[in-house]
Amino acid sequence: MTHRFSTKLNGLFNASRVSLALMAAALFWSAASAQAQSSYPTRPIRVIVPFAAGGVADITIRIVSEKLGDKLGQRFIVENMPGAGGVAAARAVTSSNPDGYTLALLSNGTAVSVPLFKSLPFDPVKNFEPISSIGFFDFVIGTNAESPHKTLPDLIKFARDNPGKLNVGTISVGSTQNLSAELLKSTAGVDFPIVP
Repeated sequence: MTHRFSTKLNGLFNASRVSLALMAAALFWSAASAQAQSSYPTRPIRVIVPFAAGGVADITIRIVSEKLGDKLGQRFIVENMPGAGGVAAARAVTSSNPDGYTLALLSNGTAVSVPLFKSLPFDPVKNFEPISSIGFFDFVIGTNAESPHKTLPDLIKFARDNPGKLNVGTISVGSTQNLSAELLKSTAGVDFPIVP
C-alpha cells in the first residue's frame, strides 16, 4: 500500500514536483513581439508573488530576481500579494499590460484553484505563458521522534485501526501539502482530520 501511494503521489505531483513556476504576465505575448523587443528590458520588471514575505517562495524569487537583475541590467521588484488562494495575485498579473514587465511567481495552487472557486477572473491555462521552473521540493511525513510510528506503514496501520485519532497538519486548505494529505487518506483508505 505504501508503494502504491508513493507511486500515485509521484505520478500526481512529479511532473512539476510541486515546482514553483515563474510564469509570464506577458499574456498573449507572441514570440514575434519578443524578438522585436531586442532591448528588453528597458525598465524595472515587477514580479508578483501570491505568498507572504519571508516564506520559501518569497526568499527564492528574491534570490532569482536579484540574479536576473544583475544579468539583464534591470531591477526586478518583488511584490507580495498573499491571500484568496493566489487569485488576487493572478488577477493583478492578468489585468496588467501584456508587455513582459509584470511577471508572476505561480505554483500548482493556481491550477488547483479552478475546482476550489465557483468562478475565476482568469484561466490558468490560457492566460499565462510559462517561462521557467525555478524550484522543486519533496514532501515529508514526520512524527515526533518518540512516537511509536517509525515508518509510513506503521502510521497507516495506526490510522486504520484508530479512525479519527490521528491528526495531520498541513498548510492552507487547497495547498499542495493539504491535497497530498487528502490523497494519502483516499489512497490508503484511512480517516484522519487534516488541520491546516
